[in-house]
Amino acid sequence: MESFNLLLDGFADAATPINLLWALLGVTIGTAVGVLPGIGPALTVALLLPLTFRLEPTGALILFAGVYYGGMYGGSTSAILLNTPGESASMVAAMEGNKMARSGRAASALATAAIGSFVAGTMATILLTFVAQPFAEIAVGFTPADYVAMMAIAFVTVASLLGASPLKGFASLVIGLTIGLVGIESQSGQARLTFGLPSLLDGIDVVVVVIALFAIGEVFAHALRGGGGGTVTPLKGRAVLTREDWRRSWPAWLRGTAFGFPIGALPAGGAEIPTFLSYATEKNLSKHKDEFGHGAIEGVAGPEAANNAAAAGVLVPLLTIGLPTSATAAVILTAFQSYGLQPGPQLFSESGPLVYALLASLFIGNLMLLVLNLPLARVWARLLQIPAYAIYAAILVFATLGALASGGGFADLLLLYVIGLLGVLMTMADVPVAPAIVGLILGPLFETQLQRALQISEGDPSVLFDSMLSIVLWSVAGLGLVLPPLVSRLKKRTAGV
Repeated sequence: MESFNLLLDGFADAATPINLLWALLGVTIGTAVGVLPGIGPALTVALLLPLTFRLEPTGALILFAGVYYGGMYGGSTSAILLNTPGESASMVAAMEGNKMARSGRAASALATAAIGSFVAGTMATILLTFVAQPFAEIAVGFTPADYVAMMAIAFVTVASLLGASPLKGFASLVIGLTIGLVGIESQSGQARLTFGLPSLLDGIDVVVVVIALFAIGEVFAHALRGGGGGTVTPLKGRAVLTREDWRRSWPAWLRGTAFGFPIGALPAGGAEIPTFLSYATEKNLSKHKDEFGHGAIEGVAGPEAANNAAAAGVLVPLLTIGLPTSATAAVILTAFQSYGLQPGPQLFSESGPLVYALLASLFIGNLMLLVLNLPLARVWARLLQIPAYAIYAAILVFATLGALASGGGFADLLLLYVIGLLGVLMTMADVPVAPAIVGLILGPLFETQLQRALQISEGDPSVLFDSMLSIVLWSVAGLGLVLPPLVSRLKKRTAGV
């Protein structure tokens, strides 16, 4: 009941004209970048970070949340019309959605994706609202050793799941942890990895690193690869569903939500696993098994619902214990920190009005997205005609201006491009960027909690396994090493059918 009353207060804050404007701007930008292949919500939030420093925290976070949800919606458009997912979690929808588009049913595919995203996003946001605060209250009792184990889960799962191979994911994680060590060590006061440069004594600004790896690295890697575009399937008619489409879609939406939210809420979750599980489930339960592989609407409805439900689920560990389990969540964590806010158990007690205004804005943004996606499907489809060189040139300009707008001087600008070149090498080697960002953000926190745990135990490392919760958490981290091969096998089996 308390959560409900706080949510009503949050709606009062989120429904002010200025916050409604930020929500509308966020979901519009998010949908646009979700549609464009190669431009995801993580990159967009990274570019917007320096430009929003002067905004009031609630408005800025509402904007970023809108970009996040909008990106989940928009990714299905390029997946269906171009067979190129704007987000990795949309690749399952591309398998059936593009087949539907090629057979003249693009409008139905886009409609079931949009409505399913709205249904799943709304239900998952309701669950997020009533689960987050009780979980945060439990997390208040966590010890430093428990936090060490939880961060280990984040390191293992993000490195294992976000990349072509676990080895490349862990290589990215090490890069981020190393960058996070630059500067003065908090306990001893000794300078680390500064190479005698005074400008590095305060460490490297997280915003500069995020922009460099996501934006600069992506732009130059794209230039080196060369950009060929696919063929866009024309969209005919309005994005509507027939009675038969509704009958086949709504059970898939509910099942997709049931997969997406709980798995997304796990520190080892994410959106890719529930989308594949949803697709496999729909294929097994459908009375139209012969359509799978040729354009089955359930194969779009279920995975897209799972995708958007997982997007809300990812916010559970982010808000309650400060653990990002996706690239966008890692960048949003940076946004919180840039305003002096640290997501975790104390966030609800110290910044409750902000949190509930953010949650209320998710409901509002979800409704805005439905209105934007159904009538304006043709408009979003036309974005796919924009030349890639124009998109990436704009990203390069905004990245440079963003680094300067954040108060950086020549040293930060130089760092931006040096780390950007590192991002190019990572992209060309197919090394994922997200684990590096997670390592950069959580690395110093991991070090601090580890030092506290060892100080309490007078240097005895067994304190890390001293409680049942710690043992369970370390077991989950071990599971994070085992899951990726199983998921890879499921992907191959699903794709081969």
